[in-house]
Amino acid sequence: MDFIKPMNLNENDDKKSVDFNGEAEKIKCLIIGSGPAGYTAAIYAARANLNPVIIQGMEPGGQLTTTTEVENFPGYPDGVTGPVMMEDLKAQAERFGTDTRWGEVTKVDFSQRPFKVIVDDEKLIEAEVVIIATGATAKYLGLESEEKFKGFGVSACATCDGFFYKGKDVAVVGGGDTACEEASYLAGLCNKVYMIVRKPYLRASKAMQKRVENTPNIEILYEHNTKEITGDKVVTGVTLIKRKGQPDEEEVKIKIDGFFLGIGHKPNTDIFKDFIEVDETGYIKTIPGTSKTNIEGVFAAGDVQDSTYRQAVTAAGSGCMAALDAERFLGEQE
Repeated sequence: MDFIKPMNLNENDDKKSVDFNGEAEKIKCLIIGSGPAGYTAAIYAARANLNPVIIQGMEPGGQLTTTTEVENFPGYPDGVTGPVMMEDLKAQAERFGTDTRWGEVTKVDFSQRPFKVIVDDEKLIEAEVVIIATGATAKYLGLESEEKFKGFGVSACATCDGFFYKGKDVAVVGGGDTACEEASYLAGLCNKVYMIVRKPYLRASKAMQKRVENTPNIEILYEHNTKEITGDKVVTGVTLIKRKGQPDEEEVKIKIDGFFLGIGHKPNTDIFKDFIEVDETGYIKTIPGTSKTNIEGVFAAGDVQDSTYRQAVTAAGSGCMAALDAERFLGEQE
């Protein structure tokens, strides 16, 4: 990401100010989001006596709570389910005094310190520092069968779940760089990879197009749309609609063991955009090598500022960075 200049709060007059009424709860460190980044930030912040409060959001634990087995997070030699790992991180954060709360942050005002945050449209909190760890949500097709098999053959992360399909046949939907990267990774593990592309061409960069086109076990199905993912308890196939030219269509069925989404992610940054600088796709910009945003005292960690790696372990690492940056910032204010 491009380097950004930290913004002094009194330079922030052109930002949208929010009218916050009522008596505020005053805290030192507020963490918004409860995935690996949020919980790790809480562990470090609590050990530094910042008395962190963490607002879990609508999906406590983040995307990993929708994942079955996690085998690539350090410290779990036999693997662990996503929900159990998130409960472990939560328990560790609470052990050091983190105040973990249900709720969703619905409004913020970062125009001056202390920062004002509204939870569930009613509770006002004023925080000396804020760590944003709201993550990014994978984009899905919106199929009922997709929801049914989520975690049982449907995945939005090849790096996370590809190992479970070693030697098997899988499909990746999408025609951009993300889909090509997912397909290329899976091709190194799987017997066969189908790319389901609704257009008659790939939208990916030339380099990525060449890579997938030259990979023997990747088959690109152009002008195909997903109609339904099939199976019993787990995915066993997918039904596609092939366009033969308007208005002709043909139904195509293929046998697969895994169905991967490669149509991108949406960072959960909408409520911060009036104050926090984001890139063209909505990811929060941070100063390289730090978790600092353009607002001094507001930090970002995890997938909300990472469009490249999107792994639990990298999110946890950036959560550590955010807590350390917040601790140092507060120390400099004293």
